[in-house]
Amino acid sequence: MRGGKGLASLLIDKVLNNNVIIAEHPSYEEVVVIGKGIGFNRKRGDYIDTDVVEKLFVLENEKEQENYIKLLPFIDNEFLEVIISAMDLIKQRTHSTLNEHIHVALTDHLMFALTRASQGMEMKNPFLVETKALYRHEFEIAKEVVELIKEKTGIDLPIGEVGFIALHIHSAVTNRNLSDVNQYSQLVSRLVEMVEEQFEIEIDKESIDYMRLVRHLRFAIERVVKGEKVEEPEKIASLLKEEYPVCYNLSWKLIKVMQQTLKMKVFDAEAVYLTMHLQRLQHKFK
Repeated sequence: MRGGKGLASLLIDKVLNNNVIIAEHPSYEEVVVIGKGIGFNRKRGDYIDTDVVEKLFVLENEKEQENYIKLLPFIDNEFLEVIISAMDLIKQRTHSTLNEHIHVALTDHLMFALTRASQGMEMKNPFLVETKALYRHEFEIAKEVVELIKEKTGIDLPIGEVGFIALHIHSAVTNRNLSDVNQYSQLVSRLVEMVEEQFEIEIDKESIDYMRLVRHLRFAIERVVKGEKVEEPEKIASLLKEEYPVCYNLSWKLIKVMQQTLKMKVFDAEAVYLTMHLQRLQHKFK
């Protein structure tokens, strides 16, 4: 997706509705242009000047264009305008180019979320706490999106939706597949449960201890996915194994689950750092 900066004038080919048009672009041929009121009082053959284009979303990817157009007949025009405003807010707050897929994925998600909420139905979000801890910045933006939707439509989306929207934002900003982002959240949730079971504790999900553990696990997962090797402090592994056998064994159990889930190698040094982290956590709960 492009915010449109530096684009030449676009020639309108077809007005799909008040907010979406198909246009000819000198560099990308056919594009789908999204913007509040962009199609109002316009017709085929009209030009849209560069000043207006800068404020629009331009879908260049053919597959995303096709999927977005398929969604349009199912979206109430008022809802579509709000969703476009939400996209604009996300773009402003993230200061980054969003993956075009967010226009299809988040539009689709919000359309159903608004329909569900207006009918009094709520979809539970099992990974809300993990999402809030993993992606704090995206979570804050998602809260703003929900506030914007309430202000414009009067529909108050449940807190679980903040988590879902945050995942979509993170996916679009990092160019990651939403299924991968979901998988990491689920993996962190499973690993935290394993720690609680082993230590026979319940970690307060609002506490700094929980935040630290989740962040440590998240960064470990990201290192594994990127294939980054961390240096292992010499002789410390055998020392930790002797001093803190429970934490050392647990760290290896967690690493095995990581390896099975991600289907990637986890370097031995991760066990050292994880053991130290677990020991500090266990010490706090003693």
